[in-house]
Amino acid sequence: MCSLLIWLDNTVLSTTLETLADPVRGLNASPAELQWATGSYTLAFATLMFTAGALGDRFGHRAVLATGLVVFAASSVWAAYAGDAGQLIAARAAMGVGSALIMPANLAILIWTFTGPARSTAIAISSTSAGVGMAVGPVLAGVLLDRFWWGSVFLVNVPVVVLALIGIALLVPNFRSPVVRPLDPAGMLLSITGLAALAYGLIRAGQAAAWGRTDVWAPIVVGLILLTVFVHVELRSKMPSFDPRLLAQRAFGGGNAALGLLLFAISAVTFYNAFYLQGARGYSPIEAGLASLPTALGAIFGAPVGARLVHHWSLRLVAVPALIVAALTMGAYGLFGLGTPLVWIEVVLLVQGLSIGMVLGPVTAALISTLPLERAGAGSAVTNTVRQTGSVIGIAVGGTIMSIVYRRAIEPSLDGVPGPVREQARVSAEQARHVATTSHLPALGHAADDAFVHAMHVGAVWIMFIALFGAAVLLLALRPIRKPAAAGGEPEPARDGSPTADETAPRAGAEDLTAREGDDVGTR
Repeated sequence: MCSLLIWLDNTVLSTTLETLADPVRGLNASPAELQWATGSYTLAFATLMFTAGALGDRFGHRAVLATGLVVFAASSVWAAYAGDAGQLIAARAAMGVGSALIMPANLAILIWTFTGPARSTAIAISSTSAGVGMAVGPVLAGVLLDRFWWGSVFLVNVPVVVLALIGIALLVPNFRSPVVRPLDPAGMLLSITGLAALAYGLIRAGQAAAWGRTDVWAPIVVGLILLTVFVHVELRSKMPSFDPRLLAQRAFGGGNAALGLLLFAISAVTFYNAFYLQGARGYSPIEAGLASLPTALGAIFGAPVGARLVHHWSLRLVAVPALIVAALTMGAYGLFGLGTPLVWIEVVLLVQGLSIGMVLGPVTAALISTLPLERAGAGSAVTNTVRQTGSVIGIAVGGTIMSIVYRRAIEPSLDGVPGPVREQARVSAEQARHVATTSHLPALGHAADDAFVHAMHVGAVWIMFIALFGAAVLLLALRPIRKPAAAGGEPEPARDGSPTADETAPRAGAEDLTAREGDDVGTR
């Protein structure tokens, strides 16, 4: 239920973005405000997860999970009745706090409850429920937006939370780690301020349409410095909540980096897709939700297909080609136009979903299998933090590219347009369409559509290269490693992507990262 809830909410919001930008039916939100409505959630999600993992290890993962669900439900109601974009951004940040409490505890409970093959099955079921949320979310959002006001899409979270709380109270034990760890307030403060400053600078670049301004590059530099200090502080800590040493292992660190880059690309292309289908193509919310369904269905079927293929071949031979295909489907957005047949869009989205599922499922399972049980909450938070950080940066960078290119593309069409209309049209294609309708300037609306499509084409190429870079990182992270030779024998080749003794052995001064013996070793 928790995985269903989080992915349901994420996909519901993506379908609602176009409505939120509408001056009449929504909140008249600018592109920057929509980036923050999405980014504030993932920012809180990314930076609080490792603290939430420490809370679960100390107070029990069930207690933290239930608290996160209550916070998520309350902030969903706040978001539903937000009076302006600022309130919505704040409510979304509060929802991110709830998600940060939910996810590490959810995964830790699965790891503590199950061993051996049952653990893989449990994680697969959790991933499937996430896929169900991805599939249901856009269609449900479309139905609600066609019949009710935009806030109704957030109220659907409340009954899901109620069902989850009942199930947790009846079924879930309150696991907690025997090792009590500090909560690390310094690390939490540095990570939040560092990522917030970095995201602000990137989003501000889209508003200012320039990178040389002090209010653009200064926050980016400050954010990078704070994140560097954060890593330094965590390395010096005896019991860090976010352990960068985990990322020093080639397979674990490289795999997480590749997933972070993939989530970067997914977040950016999803942001584009919402405005392309409803804005440029003019689909209703429910039509856009149905049009996005192949991506979710592909992800649902891609995860088990990828897991089955990994049993026959290796993780490297399955995940790397799948990530390359995912990158190419994102680049295919550079070929979409205002008259592209819907069937071709659906084929691309289906292939994209299948390839993403074949990467996320098997690679995540491989990374999780390296986690020691006593660090289940904090260790899984490392993986989730990297992925959510990729999402934060992806939304910021993808939206900024779109804003800058759109403004440059629309500028030639604004000659002779009255001043107030010109300034509103520069903000976004949504604002341009609205002012073109109210001012009876149909040519301006067509120019806005053309400028948006051009911006999407440019952004899609950059997104494709980012995802291809992720594939290269994964290829290096999962390259075959030869095991140390036995006495008097030849070195034995290790399977692609499998952690070896050298990789999992504790480093000097670092915490032992090897998992327990028995079923866990067999699973790994």
